[in-house]
Amino acid sequence: MSALLPASLIDAEPRSYWHSLHSAGPTTGRLSADTSADLVIIGGGFTGLWTAILAKRRDPSLDVIVLESHYVGFGATGRNGGFISDSLTHGWSHGLALWPDSVEELAVLGRANLAALAADVAEQELDVDLRLCGKTLVAVSDHQASALPALAELMVAHGEDVSLLDSVGVRADVNSPTYLSGLRIRSGGGTLDPLALAHGLRAWAMRLGVRLHEQTPVDGVAPGAVETPMAKIRTRHIAVATNAFPAPVRRLRKYVVPVYDHVLVTEPLSADQWSSLGWAERQGVTDAGNQFHYYRPLGDGRILWGGYDANYYFGSSVDPAREQRDESFQMLASHFAKTFPQLEGVRFSHRWAGLIDTTSRFVPYVGTDRSGQIGHAIGFTGLGVAFSRFAAGAMLDALDGRRAPAYLSKAPTPFPPEPLRYAGIMTTRAALAREDRTGRRGAWLRMLDSLGVGFNS
Repeated sequence: MSALLPASLIDAEPRSYWHSLHSAGPTTGRLSADTSADLVIIGGGFTGLWTAILAKRRDPSLDVIVLESHYVGFGATGRNGGFISDSLTHGWSHGLALWPDSVEELAVLGRANLAALAADVAEQELDVDLRLCGKTLVAVSDHQASALPALAELMVAHGEDVSLLDSVGVRADVNSPTYLSGLRIRSGGGTLDPLALAHGLRAWAMRLGVRLHEQTPVDGVAPGAVETPMAKIRTRHIAVATNAFPAPVRRLRKYVVPVYDHVLVTEPLSADQWSSLGWAERQGVTDAGNQFHYYRPLGDGRILWGGYDANYYFGSSVDPAREQRDESFQMLASHFAKTFPQLEGVRFSHRWAGLIDTTSRFVPYVGTDRSGQIGHAIGFTGLGVAFSRFAAGAMLDALDGRRAPAYLSKAPTPFPPEPLRYAGIMTTRAALAREDRTGRRGAWLRMLDSLGVGFNS
């Protein structure tokens, strides 16, 4: 870490807070001998674990294997902010823009999925600190504030529990001098402990008889076969759940790009510091920009603060060295200080980055290859904590010969090859930042909108 970093970051541990809170690491051995199975799942994150559990629920006699190249909770599953949402469309505005005729049906399905997830957590007695408390969306610029009344009206019209807050109301909710107005959204989601959920799903899957092999990367797949460094598996079906990491099916890689998202966690706050914030309901908060922050209280008195500075690297590079980027942490720390000046002197205890798997339309791509034997559910774009459960079921439907929902099964616009991919992403990022500053959509973003590419979430 650079010696030029501010004092608030000097002692921050360079790993996920969730990994510090829980014992993170492999609990099962490598696959070391050839075997066979009915279903092999590649990836031990939320998508892979839900796929295993739902497959065994549908048919307990199935022999299911999950292969994880590192360990359960290593990737995005153990590095996210712990927000959970019922949205299957990445927000109402985005859903209406891309799927106006089916957005109400998708809302019903999303609400049912979150309710079923909560029921699963209760039934299995998973200690995941699930709090369906909604969130607050805050405006920090005049053009964001001017857009909130229409958004509140839209959400209420579609059955959401939303209150529009003026500057006094929003600062009574959570006290920051940067807030101009806000929406207190009490429906649609909340927060949880994501790694506790992953560990709970792992234990549940293994109780159902799922075979889990961590530290087992996949070298290749073909209909009926999976190859690992030490063994081969004969199988009827394969489910690809690698998300931001390079898929073993190369044709899928053009549909997803990996983006590094950075996160800080503070040291525990004192009672007086919490009193200065208000924040009585301890809900999550996001701001209303394209480049937005997400933040929330944690159970031990800390604040998790992340987002805004998402980074793409040329060639869709995925490298552990990308997880510690001083410039991103400095930016986040400065934004935190501006948002909560009453917390001057508070230090950060953890700093890390996680991968977001982004498609061009902001929702996953679910389906199978031409053989019908290799399924995929990839590209959650930051909403995978609950959406992964729904997509896992859709992938199993596709593998059973039933079509996944059309809005997921139609291939998204692929990202172009390099160097056009990098140039396009950087141009889009600059255009989104410009809209945040000016409130104007701009020609480049309007062109993407006309092509059905989802950058208006």
